[in-house]
Amino acid sequence: MNELLKNAVLPQEDWQEPQPLSAKVEPEPYPIDALPDTIRAAVEEVQGFVNAPLPLVASSALGVLSLACQAHIDVKRAEKLHGPVGLFLLTIADSGERKTTCDNFFTSAIKTYQEEQAQVMQPEIKRHKAETDAWKAKCDGLLSAIKEAKKKGNPTEELETNFTQLQSEEPKSPRVPDLVIGDETPENLAWRLARQWPSAGVMSSEAGLIFGAHGMGKDSIMRNLTLLNTLWDGGEHSIGRRTSESFTVKDARLTMALQIQEATLRDFFGRSGELARGTGFLARFLVAWPEFTQGTRFFNDPPSEWPHLTAFHKHIAGILAHPVPMMDDGTLSPVMLTLSPEAKKAWIKYYDTIEMQLQSGGALYNVRDVASKSADNAARLAALFHQFEHSAGEISLEAMECASRIAAWHLNESRRFFGELSLPVELADAVSVDNWLINYCGEEQIDYVSKNHVRQYGPLRNGNRLNEAINELMELDRVQSVQKGRQQIIKINPALFEMPR
Repeated sequence: MNELLKNAVLPQEDWQEPQPLSAKVEPEPYPIDALPDTIRAAVEEVQGFVNAPLPLVASSALGVLSLACQAHIDVKRAEKLHGPVGLFLLTIADSGERKTTCDNFFTSAIKTYQEEQAQVMQPEIKRHKAETDAWKAKCDGLLSAIKEAKKKGNPTEELETNFTQLQSEEPKSPRVPDLVIGDETPENLAWRLARQWPSAGVMSSEAGLIFGAHGMGKDSIMRNLTLLNTLWDGGEHSIGRRTSESFTVKDARLTMALQIQEATLRDFFGRSGELARGTGFLARFLVAWPEFTQGTRFFNDPPSEWPHLTAFHKHIAGILAHPVPMMDDGTLSPVMLTLSPEAKKAWIKYYDTIEMQLQSGGALYNVRDVASKSADNAARLAALFHQFEHSAGEISLEAMECASRIAAWHLNESRRFFGELSLPVELADAVSVDNWLINYCGEEQIDYVSKNHVRQYGPLRNGNRLNEAINELMELDRVQSVQKGRQQIIKINPALFEMPR
């Protein structure tokens, strides 16, 4: 904001008591101290340089942790309650919040592992190519012989039997770790898990393909969501194809660490109807909806050393160095981690605390789909924390309590987002602008800002939507609009700075 505006004397206006926008859920500070010390220090180190929202940076680290561990361990919560540790993480933020940059910081150990494994497997890859070329030549030879025999009117039964037998002898391709995946359709992702490597992580700052292309119908969306739900559960899913070979993915492990823009997610909800919530797809995600940071990320010289990030990479490399427990058919057989008696009591307490709030009128009633998966996610996080720090023995009480704090924070973020998602677009925009104005003006210790500044640095770039949001806030006595020369100034009701946030 220029100095003329800063020093401007604006007319004093009478203010009415501000009307509430909605019964919104307030954001809570990210519980950074609940992360294991090595992870926490690495997250703070990266966030200090990148200046991305802290929950986004932490989600990048947790996504890498999940991807590194998921092929090696499962977690048992109670008798007949056990399953994978892979996390689905979803950050709702505008493009440009630097998720890709954060992912690149944390994934380097995994990418190094992939490169090393590809090099080790080179002889096997070359052998497979030679065997495949020879097999194809035999197939072509038999097909030619069958055609020639038919031309001459000779019997072909023996040749056809040999050809059928040869088809079953196609050389199997070697399995080479290919863990980090960008944008990929769910069906292609499943094929990679079934045929190439049974553990993968989708790290994407534009999650459009995962949530479905714009023209995708409800039937296609339903198939995709069912598949992704099965992969989160570690179950079995068969995919039939008309034009290529059908296949089954079984006991694979998947991590997703995605970023999606709010408008894209709204569009997805509009196209899918109740499918995203009704199928339990979004319930599986640890959601983060952090404050907008663009416009406040001033230049920092990168540090000459990254001691905490280096320590994080060392831990991840150590996990990846262990042989992947894999059956002869290529399916995984992870080690089952169990909760210590104290950790199990803490997990049951967290489970029951949530359950009591699911009844009608309870704090979690409107997000009971998400809440029903929160204890499962807490157990997954606890197993991941344990594997990162110890890799042996039972999961400790400390790991369970810290994991529950992280899971509870994400549950509150789901309450925030899904509560405001149910609002009309105009009111949701007003909520977004209102939050930005109060935060920005509070930090700058001012009570007014130019409308152009709001449009340039605030959450809405569309002029018409911004006008509608401001008009909504004016009707609720939360802001006033004042013309000062050629500039339109937005004044904030002083009472809003006194309200608890």
